[in-house]
This record gives sequence, structure tokens and C-alpha cells, in this order.
Amino acid sequence: MATVIRPWQAVSAVIAISLVLVLLEVPPDTWLTTATVSLACGVAALSLMATAAVLGGRRSWVESLFGGLDRVYEAHKWLAVFALSLASVHLLFKAGVRSWDAAAILALTPDWTRLVRQASFVGLMLIVLLSLNRNIPYSVWRWWHRLSGPLFLTVVLHWLSIKSPLPLLSPVGIWLAALTGLGLAAAAYKLLLYPFLARHAYRVMGVTRGPSAAQIELEPVGRSIAFRPGHFGFLQMKVAGLREPHPFTIAAAPSPGGRISFVVRALGDYTARLVSSIEPGMHADVYAPYGRFERSVIATREIWIAGGVGISPFIAWMQDPQAVALEGVSLFYFYTPGRVFPDIDVLQAMAAKKSVEFVPIATGPKTATFTRRFSEIVLSSDPLTLDIAVCGPKGLLDEVRKLAASNGLEPTRIRHELFSFR
Repeated sequence: MATVIRPWQAVSAVIAISLVLVLLEVPPDTWLTTATVSLACGVAALSLMATAAVLGGRRSWVESLFGGLDRVYEAHKWLAVFALSLASVHLLFKAGVRSWDAAAILALTPDWTRLVRQASFVGLMLIVLLSLNRNIPYSVWRWWHRLSGPLFLTVVLHWLSIKSPLPLLSPVGIWLAALTGLGLAAAAYKLLLYPFLARHAYRVMGVTRGPSAAQIELEPVGRSIAFRPGHFGFLQMKVAGLREPHPFTIAAAPSPGGRISFVVRALGDYTARLVSSIEPGMHADVYAPYGRFERSVIATREIWIAGGVGISPFIAWMQDPQAVALEGVSLFYFYTPGRVFPDIDVLQAMAAKKSVEFVPIATGPKTATFTRRFSEIVLSSDPLTLDIAVCGPKGLLDEVRKLAASNGLEPTRIRHELFSFR
């Protein structure tokens, strides 16, 4: 498995570098004062915000560093949480002592300096709290989150206008200038250029509905998306009431005509409206491709585990024309009776065509059918060439990890895609 940056590593590294650079700049006899604590927390909070802004740009190199856009979103969330926490400490204590040679990089009037300071903290607090509140409708959350770019500019202005012992050309000044420069560039790209450069126009060609779900077939209008099986995209319908972009796995393999499809389950207000009202002929914008949930290239034995709509990437893997036969694959599909989509018979035929062992399970991951067969495969396979991929709710992933550990397999060996961004 490729080495990727984990959220805690990103947060810890940014805080540690910020702290060390601040300590190098202030006199050692003031290291243990509340002023130094406040200053270090302020620098770390700004650095975390800048890093979060860089991650928010959705650039492919950032995806590669973190192992997929789903992980980028997770890291982005924790960067914001720790930024708010450290900014709160920074606000509690005065970041200055008389012995420090303090000066502002950008001189503003005292009233404006105070206003920028207060506005930056209040804005950061609102954005983070609203982003973490799952009870807020996605449409409201999305528009609040769009304010993070202008807010970040306010925080940068606070750094430049406040008196501090950190000159711009000092190591910590250069660190902040470089990070905030990258952050502002990423925020500007996301706000101004991303909607045009990452957008692909599509038209709905067909809709197949099932119990509380639908499979949407789309064809490109202009340039198509260059994706690989397992990638996902943000679907934004160009229809009133359905304009919110939501992430869905592309449930198809690349084809000469560039057609794609999404399997959507009615899990919330938006997806329920989408499933019930989408019709052929409607137009949509798709922002893609994203994700790193792709088939292993070295495995000789594979276990695929899907829960509900998490079947989508495995549909794409089975439809991949490059995968001629998949005799070494076992697909476990957990579903709720009465809500299964696509139909079990359809999935069974799809699996049989590629020689995939298909095991539908209507109960849960603790059922004997699953635990017995999973254990048989794990115990009879070489751990070095065994690949386990999971796409489904967190509860399913937790149970699979426990079962893997009981069979002597490290839970970290299990590849998965995060099922929710919020």
C-alpha cells in the first residue's frame, strides 16, 4: 500500500513546525510565558488554516499525498477544528511582553486592527461550528463553507496588522508567508477558476428506478471525463431544486462514448428529490475524477465488501474491460431487503460474467455466512497478495476490521473509502 499522510500527522506536523519556529524567534527567558503560548497558538492556528485552504483546492497532487479526496476532506475537517482550538487560546492571552521588539508588518489604524482581529476569530468559529453540525441542511452548509476563502484573507490581514516580534523575513515569517500564499492561491482557484476548469457538461440519457434508488446514465456534451473504475465525481443538476453538487461514485467503466452512470439512494432530502424527479434530457455538470479507491495491481486474491450504495465502485470494477476474468475475487454485498438496488439478480449476472464469487447477505456482518467464508479466504491466502476492499457505512467497516483481526490480519491492511464527507 502506498504511504499517505494521515490527518493526525498533518495536524501534528504543522503545529510542531509552528511552535519550533516561534521559539527560535523569541528570547528563551520568555518561552514559558502566556505571551509565548498565545503567540505560538496564533501562528499554529494561521498555519492550520492555510493548510486547510490548500487542501480545499481539490488539486490532484494533494489527493495523492493523502490517498484520496475523501481523506483530504477528513484532514481538512481536523485542521479546522484544531485551528479554532488554538485560535481560542491565542485570543485568551496577550501575545506580547515588553522585552519583545514588536512591530506590525502592515500598519493599520487601531480601530481597523481590532476589528480585523475580532472578525477573524468570530468568522472562524462560525464556519467550523456550522461545518461540524450535521443537522444543518447541506445547501446551507455549502454556502457557509464558501465563505472560508474570504475569511482566511481576513485572518491573514490580522497577522500582518498585529504587532508581533516575528519579522516577515524571519524563518517563521517566511513559513507563514509561504503557507498563506499557497492557501490564498488555492482559495482563489477554488472560488474563481475551479467551476470552469473542473466542470464537465453531461446530459441524462436514461434513468432506472428501484426501491428508493435510481441509476442515472449520462453522456457527455463536449469533453468527457478521463476516469478509472472506482473514481467518484460531484454531480450538479442544472435544474431548480437540484443544483447542489453531491459526491457519487461513478458506477461504470470508461467507454468509447464517454458515458458515465451514478447509483443514487434516497438517504436525505436532496437525494430523495433527485431520485424521484430526475428525467432523461436533463442537463448536469460533473466535477471529476476524484478518489484513489482503485483495484489492487498486485493482489492474486481479493475480497470486496459492499454495503448498500457502496456497491457502486465494485460495479465499475466488474465492468472494467481491462479485467477479463476475476476468478480470484469474492464479492460480499450487504443490503436491506426491500431496498436493494440494483437487483440481486442483476448483480449476480454481472458477477457470473466475470467469474466473481457473489455472496449477497441480507442480515449483517456478524452472520455466519459471512464470517465463515471470510475467515476461510483469509486463512487460505497469502497475506502479501491478499487485498480486502470495503465501501460501506462505518459500522460495516468496523466489523470487518474486527473479523480480520480475529483471523490474524492487521486491520490497517483493509482498504476503504470514507462513506461520508461530513
